[in-house]
Amino acid sequence: MDARDTELKKELDASLQARRELGEEYESALVDSFLEKVDQRIDGAVERRVRRQFAEQQMTAARDSRSPRATDTWGERFGFGIVSLVLAVPLSAIGGGVGNLSGLVVAWLGIVGVNVVQAVRTNPGLFGRRKPARDGDWED
Repeated sequence: MDARDTELKKELDASLQARRELGEEYESALVDSFLEKVDQRIDGAVERRVRRQFAEQQMTAARDSRSPRATDTWGERFGFGIVSLVLAVPLSAIGGGVGNLSGLVVAWLGIVGVNVVQAVRTNPGLFGRRKPARDGDWED
């Protein structure tokens, strides 16, 4: 039994005891008082449930607003590409100078890897499998 149920049971017992002591003439006032307490308890439970559901909706909306598709614009993608190419020049020089051909290859693999990760982040279905065309997809 919940603690709130125990409190409600005590209130009911107190109301019944008061009715025995005061008599039938106070019965409707005692019942109204007890029903008011039950009503307040129900209102509190409903209010908590509504607040919890509202908070869950706000959390879902906040998660959806943080998705990469909602925030990435064409300018951000273009800027990322430009920065990637600008940084490719010194990285190529350092990689080629320190490690010759293997250093150059490692530098470019890193550049390509970063760009692939960015592309997949902004377009989640980019490398996913496509549905095969069915016979009914083409019109004659």
